[in-house]
Amino acid sequence: MEIHQLRYFVAVAEQRHFTRAARDLAVAQPSISKQIRLLEEELGAVLFHRMRGNVALTPAGETLLPWARRVLSDLDTAVDEVHELAGLRRGRLSVGATPSLTTAILPAALARFRAAYPGIDLKLQEAGSRDLVRELDEGALDLALVILPVRHRSLVTEPLLREELVVAVALEHPLAARASVTISELRDVPLVMFREGYDLRETTLAACAAAGFHPRFAVEGGEMDGVLRMAAAGIGVAVVPSMVVTHGGALHAVRISRPSLGRTVAFAHRKDRRPSRAASELMESVTTLVRGREWLAGMPAGLELITSPEG
Repeated sequence: MEIHQLRYFVAVAEQRHFTRAARDLAVAQPSISKQIRLLEEELGAVLFHRMRGNVALTPAGETLLPWARRVLSDLDTAVDEVHELAGLRRGRLSVGATPSLTTAILPAALARFRAAYPGIDLKLQEAGSRDLVRELDEGALDLALVILPVRHRSLVTEPLLREELVVAVALEHPLAARASVTISELRDVPLVMFREGYDLRETTLAACAAAGFHPRFAVEGGEMDGVLRMAAAGIGVAVVPSMVVTHGGALHAVRISRPSLGRTVAFAHRKDRRPSRAASELMESVTTLVRGREWLAGMPAGLELITSPEG
């Protein structure tokens, strides 16, 4: 089994297409097909169902994929750590974050990191916390900003901040005149709901269930940007992190009382290897930004961290 065969296998698995994988890898498509066949012969198992226009993983392929990703990630990490001896002039860093964090905190932190270490190739994966945890476990990410709790033995977490959740409403919505609402008062208010995999969806449903009702959905299945736009259009209201509702924007943030809702954001990485120097530097950039509280400038008056990182 050769390293390049594993790279070809992972590329085809992710693209679900031999030609697209070849284009991304800048390798001739017949070469990829040949190496995949050799890998299948060595393993004694077919890895892909070949269909017209695309491919799909067989059970053997599904079993191999996370293992292959971890092997390649470990190899890339080893190469990066050797490069770090040259002072972070070269290397790569794969980072994951939830959509709210890529909107409010991460851009400024990545800009600082990029200015300090222009030779580091950055890859950003934006997804729900559950998806990010899975990709960390599979070795596809070096570091991620996720929402606690994370119950996964292969990962270690470092809390960063605790933040308030609010109800985002259109400026003309009846609730926009309110300073706060209780969860029970949302019983008959249509919600714009996130897709499966978002911690915000589970938190909202759990709070409603504890109040004795299942919420009405105006629409469900959205990503962060879509949910905010639909709430701003008056389709429904949404329970979101306070950091995504900016002062003077198209949405008004209504605080939630009895009970108040919050979330804890944390760094997460694999337990079986220490963060690379590049990952550590990015963690420091994010932590410094949060402690400086600069990102709070655009938030609605009166909304801020429930607990600062120092506490």
